[in-house]
Amino acid sequence: MNIERSSGVQLHPSSLPGGRLGAEAYAFVDWLAAAGQSWWQMLPLGPTDRHRSPYKSRSAFAASPALLADPAAAVSRAEEAAFRERHAFWISDWERLAGTRRALRDQVRFEREWTALRRYAAAAGVRLIGDLPIYVAAGSADQLAHPELFQRGVVAGVPPDAYATRGQLWGNPLYDWPALAVRRYRWWTERLRRSLELFDLARIDHFRGFVAYWAVPEGASDARVGEWRRGPGRAPFDAARRALGELPLIAEDLGVITGPVRRLRDELGLPGMAVLEFGFDGLGRHSPHHPDNHREHSVVYTATHDQEPVRGWWDGLDAAARARVQDALRARSIGEPEPWWNLIALALSSPARLAMVQAQDVLGLGSEARMNTPGRAGGNWRWRLAPGELTGELAGRLRRATADAGRLACPPPAPAPPARPVSSSRS
Repeated sequence: MNIERSSGVQLHPSSLPGGRLGAEAYAFVDWLAAAGQSWWQMLPLGPTDRHRSPYKSRSAFAASPALLADPAAAVSRAEEAAFRERHAFWISDWERLAGTRRALRDQVRFEREWTALRRYAAAAGVRLIGDLPIYVAAGSADQLAHPELFQRGVVAGVPPDAYATRGQLWGNPLYDWPALAVRRYRWWTERLRRSLELFDLARIDHFRGFVAYWAVPEGASDARVGEWRRGPGRAPFDAARRALGELPLIAEDLGVITGPVRRLRDELGLPGMAVLEFGFDGLGRHSPHHPDNHREHSVVYTATHDQEPVRGWWDGLDAAARARVQDALRARSIGEPEPWWNLIALALSSPARLAMVQAQDVLGLGSEARMNTPGRAGGNWRWRLAPGELTGELAGRLRRATADAGRLACPPPAPAPPARPVSSSRS
């Protein structure tokens, strides 16, 4: 990962005040630039399931029309034809599942809006980080179009651990890796190609599944009855690199991580993840997430979308865990008035090349602003910013903390950001 020491903020577009792209997305880019941030990290952009989960999308390639700022913008036949030619691998599959011609037009609209936003962000010195779920959803366009690429009789999950005593039963279809190998991993190459079209960098979710994955019999009531099965290793990545060149990816190496998982991550040259909230549990300083053990070739997070915002996390800590946090803060001469700004400063002080904080952490929000609780189907993915909540004062404070940690990027050499496109709603 050839990235300078820098930092960014995680906020999914659905958490913007209106839940869409458009003026609020441009305003957030402006706020990031004012705050000295180099990265905007998002969750997957695909059409969500009925629980609003972006990790169970109906397509691994299509973007959600719910994110469109101007869903009635005109689309010409020439634009449709050009899009169909550029995205021939997947667009017909999505149209068959969606069932209307509007499905194609919405993807053209999204590409138009996204390209303009990404160009604006780049000119402001802000790059975009995406999220690539390892699995597709049951009944998705991908499974229906390519049933030969998926196993029958088993579904995805993870085994029991300290956070879920019955494991997690995700229910996604599992890949038939030998079938993918026969086809030289074309489907995975095209999926990575799509990610590179949209983002400057992407987090590949559940990276350990490429080494070994947890297979649960279809129909099981929970994940305890699953078993480990061998994954494909580096083969899909090698195939993609032959076609696409270097892959700007972050390996989400959380959970049950073994020596082979770490070796694959390092062989591929991918940065792993450290999550501060995990660094002060019972493992203490032996945890790879403790600030003393962070690696430069990694990305540190205050928390991810699956954890509580740091204020809620801090409020729930016992005295022993708080003492461990205080020890780490004293060792680095960090003494902010609020606990959440202490944790932000601690993440920024890490040797990890890239540091990410949640927008909720900058705002000092508690457990009520949690994005997702793993293992709970409903009530997730609903948090949104209030209009004007990310103030200039907060931008200034984050910028100062970023500068103090040596993460403030130099102003980009590009000219001033292009003007924001004017919306033109026409049916």
